[in-house]
Amino acid sequence: MSLKGKTAVVTGSNSGIGLGVARELARAGASVVLNSFTDRDEDHQLAADMAREFGVEVRYIQADMSKGDDCRALIEKAGACDILVNNAGIQHVAPIDEFPVEKWDAIIAINLTSAFHTTAAALPMMRKAGWGRVVNIASAHGLTASPFKSAYVAAKHGIVGMTKTVALETAKEAITCNAICPGYVKTPLVEAQIPDTAAKYNMSEEEVIEKVILERQPSKEFATTEQIGGTAVFLCSDAAAQITGTTISVDGGWTAL
Repeated sequence: MSLKGKTAVVTGSNSGIGLGVARELARAGASVVLNSFTDRDEDHQLAADMAREFGVEVRYIQADMSKGDDCRALIEKAGACDILVNNAGIQHVAPIDEFPVEKWDAIIAINLTSAFHTTAAALPMMRKAGWGRVVNIASAHGLTASPFKSAYVAAKHGIVGMTKTVALETAKEAITCNAICPGYVKTPLVEAQIPDTAAKYNMSEEEVIEKVILERQPSKEFATTEQIGGTAVFLCSDAAAQITGTTISVDGGWTAL
């Protein structure tokens, strides 16, 4: 599958799942716009290194996904957006009666409302080009719930609902909108949590992975960022032209339970 000639904007993509998705899109030949809220030399160097590795154009554009104007400006600065991957997200864990209001507001803004703004800005570009793909990175928590994650679960359920609405609004066009629902993915952020969690539970790191972190993931294996990225590339392919308004779970069987 070649995505040569297509421009992909991936929000929250200077690390983790977003970076993995951006790399697979670049590998498939797409020009890529990386994004995060920082504006460091290493962010721009990351783009330069990716461009050199895959032989495609890669740019880094700073935008704060908690701000609607920044979200829309990101798409405008990209200049084109054939593929939009709404990935930006944050997390906070607390009982709902103790959940900080500012954390709720930030999670809803970054994990859900940002996708509304970027999609609204990108659709006119896709319509002008006569082709488009919106890929929303939801979560297993977009289909099920866990305690103490009220804002995250609400936002990810919202992303799944918005995915269906956008798909219906574009159903007669060469534009699709789908959501990928990962379970636990092996990212640097998750890996960094393993030693502390092992110490907390007085377990080995292997036991923590199987019995604590991957408790609800029947495969007892992490998904990889490359697998999430490969799924995104598939959704951009001609084979997926009639796949729209749905979710694809990459969760080791979590949502089969």
